[in-house]
Amino acid sequence: MSIKNITMPQLGESVTEGTISRWLVQSGDHVNKYDPLAEVMTDKVNAEIPSSFTGTIDQLLAEEGATIAVGNPICTIETEEAEVENEKTAEKSDAYFGPSVITPINDNQSTGKTRYSPAVLKMSQEHGIDLSLVKGTGKDGRITRKDLQKLIDSNEIPQRGINKESQPFPPEIKTEELSFSKSGDIEIPVSGVRRAIASKMLRSKAEIPHAWMMIEVDVTNLVKYRDALKSEFQQREGFSLTYFAFFIKAVAQALKEFPMINSMWAGDKIIQKKDINISIAVAKEEELFVPVIKHADEKSIKGIARDITDLAKKVRTGTLKSEETQGGTFTINNTGSFGSVQSIGIINHPQAAILQVESIIKRPVVVNDGIAIRDMVNLCLSLDHRVLDGLICGRFMQRVKEILENIPKENTSVY
Repeated sequence: MSIKNITMPQLGESVTEGTISRWLVQSGDHVNKYDPLAEVMTDKVNAEIPSSFTGTIDQLLAEEGATIAVGNPICTIETEEAEVENEKTAEKSDAYFGPSVITPINDNQSTGKTRYSPAVLKMSQEHGIDLSLVKGTGKDGRITRKDLQKLIDSNEIPQRGINKESQPFPPEIKTEELSFSKSGDIEIPVSGVRRAIASKMLRSKAEIPHAWMMIEVDVTNLVKYRDALKSEFQQREGFSLTYFAFFIKAVAQALKEFPMINSMWAGDKIIQKKDINISIAVAKEEELFVPVIKHADEKSIKGIARDITDLAKKVRTGTLKSEETQGGTFTINNTGSFGSVQSIGIINHPQAAILQVESIIKRPVVVNDGIAIRDMVNLCLSLDHRVLDGLICGRFMQRVKEILENIPKENTSVY
């Protein structure tokens, strides 16, 4: 018998934390290896965390609604497996997720490691508190939430190398002193998914220098081609032939010709991705998910249309799997489905660009020195200026325009 940690797994690329939405077990419950322990939400997917061991749940270390960093423990379990097997499993877990304990910068204790509860970790991160400088009042000197709240209330937050007089930021305003709510207002709690989306969007805007460009495309021939096929296609295949499938196909083809757009910033290098995996945004009530169409350049428009239908259905029925949100290299957002004609997307970190496909509208345009009514659409590209510049993005957008304006002449056959 031994006590083992169950840690927060990484449920997708660039995912650094998850929110416990619901516990499926309680202390004292017996579980088998791979039994689900909790439901977890990230900005990419809802998933269940399986048990790594067979045994009895010892302690739940996080409350429902708590956000836990990847690799940090969420519960402990008294195992029934052989000690040797447990140690091997734990070593593999640490190798993938990282250690489940935090080592303070200055720690003179013989163990060299100090454990903090997820609530304390979250609170310290939110307020920029260096836990190695905090003296705990809990058992064996353990730091508690009350210890941190006392520091916050007194505005005496210890930060390594920064004294109170030289802090570059003003003291935090207490929520009691600044209330946004007035009589009759409705306060809506922030869900785990909404909090995760906010965190990722903030990271994207903080880390990525966004630039933006827009191009106008005449899709009159595309509209006629799709409208002529949609009824027969629906009867034959059992799902819709949408305009969005044509746009994804055109972008995938252009990405193959301009592979630099299909890249990611990695600090001291730029990684040009071999696979062309298109992330698409799918909304579910107040939540937003980003499933991935894998190898989009190798699929027909029919295949892409099927993937769009299947992934959207999985999102809305809560059956989307973690692996179906991973590996995206470029994002396309169908903002035109809401009637939008121009928008600026926030890049899906760590990708280098996101394309907004706007609404197709009929407009009078000049054709051969005459006025004609044409079906027009705006394509809006947000780009990471560390990786890309206007020259290559302009050529990429011109190629997407060329493909779309020459359907069905280009290599865009539905089947």
